[in-house]
Amino acid sequence: MKIRLLLFGLFLVSATGVAQQEAQYTQYMYNTLNINPGYAGSRGVTSILAMHRNQWVGLDGAPQTSTVTMHTPMGVNSRVGLGVSFINDELGPSDENTISVDFSYTIPTSENYKLAFGLKGTAAWLNVDFSKTNIFDQNDPFANRTNIDDRFNPNVGIGAYWYSNKGYFGLSVPYLLERTYYDNDVQYSASERMHLHLIAGYVFDLSSEIKFKPALLTKIVQGAPLQVDLSANFLFFDKLSLGAAYRWSAAVSGLVGFQISDSLMIGYAYDKETTRLGNFNSGSHEIFLRFEPFTRYDKVVSPRFF
Repeated sequence: MKIRLLLFGLFLVSATGVAQQEAQYTQYMYNTLNINPGYAGSRGVTSILAMHRNQWVGLDGAPQTSTVTMHTPMGVNSRVGLGVSFINDELGPSDENTISVDFSYTIPTSENYKLAFGLKGTAAWLNVDFSKTNIFDQNDPFANRTNIDDRFNPNVGIGAYWYSNKGYFGLSVPYLLERTYYDNDVQYSASERMHLHLIAGYVFDLSSEIKFKPALLTKIVQGAPLQVDLSANFLFFDKLSLGAAYRWSAAVSGLVGFQISDSLMIGYAYDKETTRLGNFNSGSHEIFLRFEPFTRYDKVVSPRFF
């Protein structure tokens, strides 16, 4: 199939060059633990998140990412936070499973703001099944490519997260170790590079019932274009959130979320590609469910908007 070949071509481009290999999220403001380990425990309660992203619907072998995270402070007034996350990321013939453990330590910097330093330890297992691709030229060196089975890749990451109940700013590198893999038989190489993440957001009270939060995510990696995600969300009556996002020169998105109860929130995002790739797919879908079984929202003015 031409579409399958297109996706396989994209896979090879990312493998033979230097590209952004990390999983991509539109609702990154709710999935901050995967970006910055300093976020662990920052919500003040045990927080469990499940998220699934189905990217470029209609393309055979398009990326699909499933994520489950949990993080918590180690006590009511503890400065220590712990988190754990699992990611399954599929793209064409590749399937990678990643488990991460996060540790944070927080110090007050003012009456309202705190600064958390985070460490991340990661273990990943990569599988590539080349039988899932259609090779029309059997003389192509990839026709007899040996599959990759459970290739183990450990890594470490760091992050700093400065926040209050109103705003936040963070810098992080989730994966510090850089690697290059070679297969001399077919002159194949795959490179992993450090990704520097910058995140920021602030909540403005437009009225007692309406809040407005602009947010920013920037990714910087050597050899790839700068990625900038801008979003703007409105929260109505601490229940319904509506917003839009723009990924620079890549996609526009619509976002919606609903706080079902103090402990349960659900959200959805739809991306429409603004590149030529948009002609070959019907967009991307992303849904998440956040569960916080031991919330203490009755002790604060309103739920955190991030």
